[in-house]
Amino acid sequence: MKQHIYADNAATTKLDKAAFEAMTPWLLEEYGNASQPYAFARKPKKALADAKVTIAGCIGAAPEEIYFTSGGTESDNWVIKSSAFSDPEKRATIISAFEHHAILRSCAAIGRLGYPVAYMWPSDEGYITPEILEKYITDNTRLVSVMFANNEIGNIQPVRELCEAAHTHGALFHTDAVQAVGHIRINVHELGIDFLSASAHKFNGPKGIGFLYIRKGVELLPYADGGAQENAHRAGTENVAAIVGMAAALKENCDLLEQNQQHILDLERLLLFQLDKAGVIYKRNGGDRKLPGLLSLSFLGKDGEAILHRMDLMGISISTGSACDSVNTEISHVLQAIRLDEDYAEGTIRISLGKDNTEKDVEIIAAALIKIVV
Repeated sequence: MKQHIYADNAATTKLDKAAFEAMTPWLLEEYGNASQPYAFARKPKKALADAKVTIAGCIGAAPEEIYFTSGGTESDNWVIKSSAFSDPEKRATIISAFEHHAILRSCAAIGRLGYPVAYMWPSDEGYITPEILEKYITDNTRLVSVMFANNEIGNIQPVRELCEAAHTHGALFHTDAVQAVGHIRINVHELGIDFLSASAHKFNGPKGIGFLYIRKGVELLPYADGGAQENAHRAGTENVAAIVGMAAALKENCDLLEQNQQHILDLERLLLFQLDKAGVIYKRNGGDRKLPGLLSLSFLGKDGEAILHRMDLMGISISTGSACDSVNTEISHVLQAIRLDEDYAEGTIRISLGKDNTEKDVEIIAAALIKIVV
């Protein structure tokens, strides 16, 4: 049987066994609609409440501040559009130029309707600093949105400082934390975050489910009208099994956070050591503070697409950048935003290691890369 090594965990992750087992009863036995008044609905209703307690505990929130969504894209759309449409003064939204497309295209949509949007360019290392934000923000800004950790280069942004700068000007702060939740420690109350988006499949939960954190006391227009689910903010019968699986996966990742981080960092160091030992010339994109195991590597004069396909033929799954834009062979907007030289940018791949990867995996990945690029 042909080997398969999965090294694209920033695109999606393997479902944890604990999450799968937690989901099963809600698919086969306790399949009731949580919104119904009869006894058969009580267990699903309690399961939803328990999931909110679990998720809230993992990010330092209160249970009533957690709203279930279909994933990060929906959560991002909800915040950007509802924030704009609730503002008769049409105050500005400020985002970074290298946000996920769920943010960029939501902002393009409100921009076409006359709501002003400003795009901040990061430093060459890939950071949005408070000093950069201060160049754009005014007292007429309604919302600032900066992703917690970049999905292509892995940079972790100074969220606490950005929140403080936004609040000083009376603006709210949202962060797309899809890549960060379950992988680094996050406490929304300590950081001062007003809105946070997350997606279960990025932390070993099921696909098609996520959540939005909305700080208590902050108003946001409902995402969907209909029933009274999610405190009348997001109508539609809840996917109880997926929600339970998401909570189980997040708790497992958070309980083992330090252990997982150390394992992944060890694998990352091994991969870079193997490349350095072989004399491979490459550039690692991003700054010093980044997600463990997410490596954006650029090879001078090479073709990232060609590297990806040759690795795929060897049974190794990697990415050329943002997997959500894999059909586009142009230089990614993230690499453009950090002003990476075109000769390097065209030879960029993304390797994202996860907790299920092994040293043997990394040795095979390194050997394959060396064979291709040397």
